[in-house]
Parts: sequence; structure tokens; C-alpha cells
Amino acid sequence: METNLWEKYKDTKEVFDFCDGYKEFLSNNKTERECAKFAVDLAEKNGFQNLQTLMEQKKTLKAGDKVYAVNMDKSVALFVIGTMPFESGLNIVGAHIDSPRLDLKAKPLYESQGFCMLDTHYYGGIKKYQWTASPLALHGVIVKKDGSKIDFVVGENDDQVVGISDLLPHLEKGPEKKDEINGEDLNIIAGNMAKVDAKDNKFKAFILDILKEKGIEEDDFFSAEIEAVPAGKARDFGLDKSMIIGYGQDDRVCAYTGLMAIMKVENPTHTVCNLLVDKEEIGSVGATGMHSKWFENTVAEVMNLCGEYSELALRRALNRSNMLSSDVTAAVDPNFTAAFNPATDAHFAKGISFNKFTGAYGKSGANDANPEFIATLRQKLDEENVAFQATEMGKVDQGGGGTIAYIMAKFGMNVIDAGVPVLNMHARWEITSKVDVYEAYRAYVAFYNIKIK
Repeated sequence: METNLWEKYKDTKEVFDFCDGYKEFLSNNKTERECAKFAVDLAEKNGFQNLQTLMEQKKTLKAGDKVYAVNMDKSVALFVIGTMPFESGLNIVGAHIDSPRLDLKAKPLYESQGFCMLDTHYYGGIKKYQWTASPLALHGVIVKKDGSKIDFVVGENDDQVVGISDLLPHLEKGPEKKDEINGEDLNIIAGNMAKVDAKDNKFKAFILDILKEKGIEEDDFFSAEIEAVPAGKARDFGLDKSMIIGYGQDDRVCAYTGLMAIMKVENPTHTVCNLLVDKEEIGSVGATGMHSKWFENTVAEVMNLCGEYSELALRRALNRSNMLSSDVTAAVDPNFTAAFNPATDAHFAKGISFNKFTGAYGKSGANDANPEFIATLRQKLDEENVAFQATEMGKVDQGGGGTIAYIMAKFGMNVIDAGVPVLNMHARWEITSKVDVYEAYRAYVAFYNIKIK
């Protein structure tokens, strides 16, 4: 669709109302754990049942039932059981809920030049200089040796923040230019007050006393997961308020829209699934990433409660499924047009973006969607009057990127990348168009109701 979508929505109330909820979600959920908890709370309010509880109670599932599963508090899968057998396939919308950030190291506290510092290790693809001279918040969890958990958030609901200093321009010479900051330079200033009666490490000791008031000892950081993220809430962007600026829109914009879409599904023909996973920004590795067997095992457990499980039935179910790998793409940026091909790349206010293939340098590492599947999508989206655009991500031999699409395609299912165009991708504050966010939600609702051929 070539027209600017604001021309389609003469009454913008439905778009703005939906995006108000999305902004609140972005503001309150800045880690994968927080996003997973949000998804579970919303699911339970909408009649979804905990898979683990159903398994323990040896309950059975039937068409129309809603169920969710959680993996290590960092990945979530939600299902609405269809009337057709699982062997006919599922309609899956999968997004990731991790975002680029700075993680505290296992031994983060140290002193330098009269400051107490926090040592970090960056997570995902960032421009390091963007994380300096800006207010940061700390979000995470500390797990004590006895298994008890302490939720830890500093820098959101008050005026107290932390951050990383930057070098003044008067001294910025040679190798110390801001675009050459090293990962080891991303150290957070935690405090500047000294514990007078401490024998040594007086500045560190002062901060440790503050942490002890919260029940936290220095050794507890070894079994902690603390993330430094931009402090502050998501906000309207532009004099016309047509856009949203917020942290973590890659890929929480697709996570939120896909999650809200499955809440609208009732009695589907084919079982539908909304999948929210971790670790995509570092290669989908680990027990909570898409490369793990957790999703496959979860589908098997759901099938078992439906009385349909066998190894062959599971293989057929996954092989015959359709999936939208709901991940963002880069929007053509008016300040950096040389990096894009405006004729083939995504634009703001043109709807959800479909990348037939991702990867880079000759499609290396890409999933390449089948035209038969794309034709089915086109027909359904046109029937529902959903705006979409066929895109790539940047110029050939310059752009490209990876998603979870190629991992799911290993099962033999139909997969295509489908997400919201973004400006400032991987920066601390990313920008989306409200109308694209809403159109993505409508696209996911339509997709959940596709009949698998």
C-alpha cells in the first residue's frame, strides 16, 4: 500500500487508545522477566490456565481452551486450542522480549578515583557511545542462597538514577574519541560518598551498606540478573504525536501487538500460539532462547493434555504450521537515506512490514519464505483490509539482520518475518509510528484466523 495510513484513519481514536496501552507497557516492562510477568498476568485475566498446573492435576484440554507456559521466567508461550487436530498445524506469532542493554557483571562493585563503580558487560548490538552521559535505571532480580528472590529496581519512579560519564569535548583527542569507546569503559557511577569508619574501600562500603538495607550482600551479585536500561517512560514523539519514542521497541512492539492479538482469539479452527522468547539479540542461544528445545517440548505437553501426542504427530504438527516471525525492521531514515534503498525498504505509516528473506551478504543465514505461503497471507490481509508492505532491510551488501525465522523454519513450517518499522533501532530510545503499531496488531489478529492448507 503506497498511501500514508493516516489518510485511512480519519478518526484516530482507536489508534491512539491502543498505543496508550502500548506506551504504558513499554514504560513498565524493561526486562524480559518483566515482560514475561506482564504476559502471564494478562493471560490469567483473560482465562488462560497454567500448563504446569494442568499437568500436575492431570487435566485434559479441549477445543476453545486457553493455556500458557513459562520458561525460567523469561519466555512465555500462549495457546488457544483449535477444533482441528494438532497434526493439521498451528498458527504461530513469535517475538522476542530481550533488548540491547548493559548487564552488571558477577563481581560489579569496585572503587576508582573516589567513586563507587559498577562494572558492566554490554548485551546485544549497541553503539557504545550512546550509553554515556544519560540517565540509566537498574532492573533485575537477586536470588539468595536460600532461593528467595529480591526484585531490584532503581531509577524509574523517583529522581534517583545512575549513569556512565563521558569525556568533555575539550579533552577529546586522538584515540579517546567517543566513537571508539571500549566495552570495558562502560562503567556505571554508583556513588561518591564514603563510609567514614571503613578501613578501606570506603566508597564501596557506603554503597554496600545501602544494599544491605535491601537484604543484599556483595556475593549475591553472582546469583543476580541486573540490567542497566534507559531511565524514563515511553512518550509521544513529534509535534503531531503520531509516533512513539521508548526503550526496547525492538522487539517489544511485536511482542505486545502479538500478545494483545491472541487475547481476541476465540474458538479458532487451528490451534494458535503466541510465543515470546529471550536471547534473540545474542543469537537465540541458551535455555530461554529459540535454539532450545523448550518450545518443542511445550507443544508436546499441550498435545498430550489434548490426548493427541505421539512423536509422529508432534513432527507433523510443527511441519504443517505457519509462523510470523514478528520482529522489527529498519525504517527509511530521512537523515541517513544513503544507507537505504527507498524503493524496497520499509517506510513509516505504510503498515506492517514483511521481509521475505533476512540475512546479509547474499542472504547468508536467511529464511526465504515460500511464495505459496505469502500468497495466502496477501489474500487474508486484503480480506481484512490490513495495510502491509513488502520490504528488505537496507541496501544489498550493507544491510540485513537475523531473527528467529530460520530457527523455526528448521521444522519445515512456513515462516516469514513480519514486524513494525523502527527508527533508531538498537539505540537507547527507538521510534515507531503509532499507525504501524496498530496495523501490526490487526495483521496478527487476521493471521491467527488463517486456515492452514
